[in-house]
Amino acid sequence: MKIAYIGTYPPRQCGIGTFTQNLSKSIALNVRQDIKIHANVTAINDSASLQQYDYPPEVKFVIRQNYREDYINAAEHINLSNSQACILNHEFGIFGGESGLYILSLIDRLKIPLAVVFHTVLKEPSFLQKNIIRKINEAAVKIVVMSNKAVELLTDIYGIPSHKIEVIEHGVPDYLGVTHEAIKKEYNLSDRNVLLTFGFLGRNKGIETVIDALPAVVEKHPSLLYIVLGATHPNILKYSGEEYRNYLNKLVRDRKLQNNVIFLKSFVTEDVLFEYLRACDIYVTPYNNKEQITSGTLAYAVGAGAAVLSTPYWHAEELLAEGRGRLFDFKNSEQLAAILNDLLDHPEKMKALRAKAYNYGKQLRWPMIGKQYLELVSTMIEAPATPKKSQKSIIEVELLPEFKLDHVRRLTDDTGIVQHARYGIPNLKEGYCLDDNARALLMSLMAYGQNKDPFALDCMRIYLSYIQYMQTEEGTFRNFLSFRRDFLDKEGSEDSFGRTIWALGYLLYASPKIAYREFGKELFENSREHFTRLEHLRGIADTVIGICYYLRCFPGDEPLLQLMNKLATRLTDSFHENQTEKWQWFEPSLTYDNAILPLSLFHAAEVSNNELFKDVAIKTTAFLEEVTLSKGYLSPIGSDGWYVKGGTRAMFDQQAIDVMANVQLYFQAFKVTEEPDYIHKMFQSFLWFLGENDLRVPLYDYETGGCCDGLKKDGVNRNQGAESTLAYLISHLTVLKALEYEL
Repeated sequence: MKIAYIGTYPPRQCGIGTFTQNLSKSIALNVRQDIKIHANVTAINDSASLQQYDYPPEVKFVIRQNYREDYINAAEHINLSNSQACILNHEFGIFGGESGLYILSLIDRLKIPLAVVFHTVLKEPSFLQKNIIRKINEAAVKIVVMSNKAVELLTDIYGIPSHKIEVIEHGVPDYLGVTHEAIKKEYNLSDRNVLLTFGFLGRNKGIETVIDALPAVVEKHPSLLYIVLGATHPNILKYSGEEYRNYLNKLVRDRKLQNNVIFLKSFVTEDVLFEYLRACDIYVTPYNNKEQITSGTLAYAVGAGAAVLSTPYWHAEELLAEGRGRLFDFKNSEQLAAILNDLLDHPEKMKALRAKAYNYGKQLRWPMIGKQYLELVSTMIEAPATPKKSQKSIIEVELLPEFKLDHVRRLTDDTGIVQHARYGIPNLKEGYCLDDNARALLMSLMAYGQNKDPFALDCMRIYLSYIQYMQTEEGTFRNFLSFRRDFLDKEGSEDSFGRTIWALGYLLYASPKIAYREFGKELFENSREHFTRLEHLRGIADTVIGICYYLRCFPGDEPLLQLMNKLATRLTDSFHENQTEKWQWFEPSLTYDNAILPLSLFHAAEVSNNELFKDVAIKTTAFLEEVTLSKGYLSPIGSDGWYVKGGTRAMFDQQAIDVMANVQLYFQAFKVTEEPDYIHKMFQSFLWFLGENDLRVPLYDYETGGCCDGLKKDGVNRNQGAESTLAYLISHLTVLKALEYEL
């Protein structure tokens, strides 16, 4: 039997990688095959290099995490490999794209039965995460989880039928090694009571709870030794360094526990880990988060026959039931200290815990777990194949031009992005403006987040620097700067202020670098006092969107949430003041950037769950749609007279920023309402750039990668300035993001 496996894989240091290897080995053992013959492993790399790790022979294909084409190629490889079934180990963070959605590109193309092992099941998933799980369920023959709580969540929240889900507990090594006493003697620990925590270090691990509990325990049991075994998680190390470990070390010194706590900073092999587990008297998992559906370290500790203490996260509540361990409340160091003293004072209680854990752990050993997976896969292979449904995508991908930043390169220098162009050539005489550099920052963040474009990463520092240069000491912003870097105004418009707040909010939400996020937060905070002074609706709307992104990053900022609600309420109040049965709008006229107004309310509704914001957003979106999309293509309000209530709408000149706002509006409306028709309207709006407009001429220039400045009555304004080009690029990136959501 040949099985394809997808997941991280050793020597990459990752718990799921260890699981994938153990699973493939245990099934190979059950079918009595060499793993090199049995397993066809597709390994997920966490870098752009295919040669990052020295993988063993069973790894036949490598996916670079953030390269979507690798997932498509991997599917083709698996389909041609003579594998009879595929097992995917799923965790949102190990795959590319937002919430790991690139994996859908692979599984959608598989032609063999698929089983998916969920290592994480979220109680409160985002809209995208929920849809990813649903799409995985559609592709999979069987879903495997490791606890009954996971079954409950998958059925209640994700709508997956229970008959499709199998509970197979986390496997543990089948070690028949030395006894507890012998290994303690070997490690020179015979005269010490050993407490152990193992795993990657990170703030959610709660190790400080154990350290805070120790003084009360050491006072009675001075020989106690707490071993914290594990390296800092690579992702945390990348962005925060050893901040958490340094904090813990300081805590140890403050509590005067230097003789009772030791940190072993390494990612150890399973053999070494098991020796530590057998040597410890008590194992502790003090995690801070209840919503942890699986813990491999907890399963290992039970399998090793340790006396296990844990906070009551989901997996611990199940695995330690019936006296197989003891629970203490989250962050409750006093309760933990009492339990530790009780066990150390009464060795017979500790011995009973160890015995129950060890006996239960016998059924978790990998050969037995592998047998359960083998039976599952055999059933899948024998079952008749179910043909996949083919769905026509709402978004016609073949119509999308190649995404490229060539014209942005031409317009960007070391000051910022130049405001205007003559045809495709930067017009340096016109200098720079804050509006465009804020949009450029937003675009570069989106481009890097979706495509990992190195130029986007490099140039966002330029746009951020421009914004900082234009911020006044009072926290407002100037707008215009000459090519010689002379200020051309004392204070910009409320529109430019709002667009900048939007860009800074998105920076906090999506920054690829901590330094950029910290810098952006400083600029955002400098301007915060001016939010309440805004008078114009579009400046308010842009600011609301920026605040919403800020709140997604810092959801605990209650004063800012209240302020956002007040600003959004000013929009709804304006709607109620101006609406009539036939005029469902915020003002007595439709002018420029109209879709920004309902867009901001959809953002506010998503963050605050305010039904009034959502209701007004839906009504005004429908009204705008009636005016601008009734022909079957987008026809934005023209700037030559606008559209005043009771009058006739202007057809020209049509501007690219109006189209961008429409594209973003419909995408956000889809995210909030989950109505697929909004995706259709979003793509209809985008096609304005490609020729689906009143003149049937494209504004996107395939040669330069720029976008023409507008649609006039007699043709196209051929100049390709920053505003129109950025509007196109942001719209293109939004469509690409919607493709991921369309799934």
